[in-house]
Amino acid sequence: MFQEYDVIVVGAGHAGSEAAAAAANMGSKTLLITMNMQVIAQMSCNPAMGGIAKGQIVREIDALGGYSGIVSDLSMIQFRMLNRSKGPAMWSPRTQNDRMLFSQKWREMLENTPNLDFYQDMVKALLVKGNKVTGVVSGLGHEIRSKSVVLTNGTFLNGIIHVGEKHFGGGRMGERAATGLTEQLVSLGFDSQRLKTGTPPRVDGRSLDYSKMEEQPGDTEITGFSFLQTPKPHQQRSCWITYTNQKVHDILKTGFDKSPMFTGRIEGTGPRYCPSIEDKINRFSEKERHQLFIEPEGWNTIEIYVNGFSTSLPEEVQYEAIRMIPGFENSKMFRPGYAIEYDYFPPTQLHYSLETKLIDNLFFAGQINGTTGYEEAACQGIIAGINAHQKINSRDPVILRRSDAYIGVLIDDLISKGTKEPYRMFTSRAEFRTLLRQDNADLRLTELGYRLGLASQERMDRVDAKRDAVDEVKRILETMLMDPEEVNPYLEKLNSSQISEKQRAHRLLLRPELELEDLIRMAPELGSKLIGYEKEILEQASIQIKYDIYIEKEKDLVKKMALLEELQIPENFDYKKIVALGNEAREKLNNVKPTTLGQASRISGINPADVQILMVYMGR
Repeated sequence: MFQEYDVIVVGAGHAGSEAAAAAANMGSKTLLITMNMQVIAQMSCNPAMGGIAKGQIVREIDALGGYSGIVSDLSMIQFRMLNRSKGPAMWSPRTQNDRMLFSQKWREMLENTPNLDFYQDMVKALLVKGNKVTGVVSGLGHEIRSKSVVLTNGTFLNGIIHVGEKHFGGGRMGERAATGLTEQLVSLGFDSQRLKTGTPPRVDGRSLDYSKMEEQPGDTEITGFSFLQTPKPHQQRSCWITYTNQKVHDILKTGFDKSPMFTGRIEGTGPRYCPSIEDKINRFSEKERHQLFIEPEGWNTIEIYVNGFSTSLPEEVQYEAIRMIPGFENSKMFRPGYAIEYDYFPPTQLHYSLETKLIDNLFFAGQINGTTGYEEAACQGIIAGINAHQKINSRDPVILRRSDAYIGVLIDDLISKGTKEPYRMFTSRAEFRTLLRQDNADLRLTELGYRLGLASQERMDRVDAKRDAVDEVKRILETMLMDPEEVNPYLEKLNSSQISEKQRAHRLLLRPELELEDLIRMAPELGSKLIGYEKEILEQASIQIKYDIYIEKEKDLVKKMALLEELQIPENFDYKKIVALGNEAREKLNNVKPTTLGQASRISGINPADVQILMVYMGR
């Protein structure tokens, strides 16, 4: 019934969908196995993509040739560029999406991907010969052979759903859990642990009073995620902001004795940066209110997502409390919030390629590695799909460094430090964030995607044209002389010091209070020279000029750190022999088995003195 595949991807969430698309587009005969083909790439929690640091990740996936950015653009109902008041390194795109349309577009794109087959069933076991995976066993007992396997099981591995004192098996509300795989992997030597996440109630939008809330419209200018020219919506749907209050908190507290989180029924650790509402009012008892974002689920639905009100308290407590929120006095609840607890495998058990250290040709991606969020899962998926193809074709793995992409930061954090709680990406995690901006993801990564056969010729042509156009604009600004008589009146209005002689435009642009639009207003001649250049090009040229000194500083730091990355540590290196190292350092180094001194330096608990000892020992 089944041919032998090059790559089998287990699970069709965000990680699995990107992994399957990547492997298939690179030429591998790929099979995507999912328990329900009707919910491919479903948005299990909030109907949105991107946000702080996550938006950068989506743009990086798109730059490599992945699908997440395109699908997000095609299903957006609202677009916002967050952090515009800060520097460009902090700008983060975010879309509100139509939940059903998002899944539909993903399925359409996957079905139009060559080399990709689908099968609906659960995977209950792996086929393993020696220390190499050779396929999977389905729930119906089919043995399907393959050269590599990518596991992207999300929250389904032995998943348990909690609502108050009720709990039952499931990977998502209304969907069964996946069983058997964890037990087999543990028997093969893997370490498995538990994590927890949750979701808020969904309510009937017709029952809400929006006049008591603050409207949050989308941006006038819609940039989107994809570097391709995806169609943008002609109108947008607003979100709304409201707040909890002391009455809400008091009602919620009445259910604490039945909360699975407080009574100990949930063993797994929850997400620190997206806690449940009961966790928030317990940990931050001094706060009188918590902000809630009221998000529509799509263009043609009345269903509303109550962002910020994740909970696993009993339904009646949820219902009573939510009706105390301004605007929710007459609200009708479609379904209650719930918590879900699931198995994950600490990611220190992986290589940087996301291949497991114990079993050859077996890759993990997504929440199975302890991450949270669609974007974190999707970027692991594309890297796992790429490297599954690379491995079976005896090619070097694709490994992004911390200075290459947020994706590289995420994977390095997971491999070097592991995680005891659901991992979420933030801009603060990236030490080279001036280099890793959302606006230059294509300039950083599309050439790599093109060389791999993943990014199209159209993408590469667009990047080449963008780079050339940016260089042209920079040359115009470097040669254009600004006359004091023209610019001084404007400088005076902006409280910027006036000039006494002609000055080149790019020098004036270095002033923090001046933007390129200001220079164009000052000098009509400059404006005429820049006619025809798209806003994206002008913005990119301006950023490169204004932040050149900071960009160069980060590049110098990258070069210095690269020296440590070049110092390879043999795979069988025995740290126990280095008596100068403390017990904790030896234990952690043996645990992670870093491949370079750079990676060793980033392991939690390894200090600079330990790295120096390693350098001395390796020098011998």
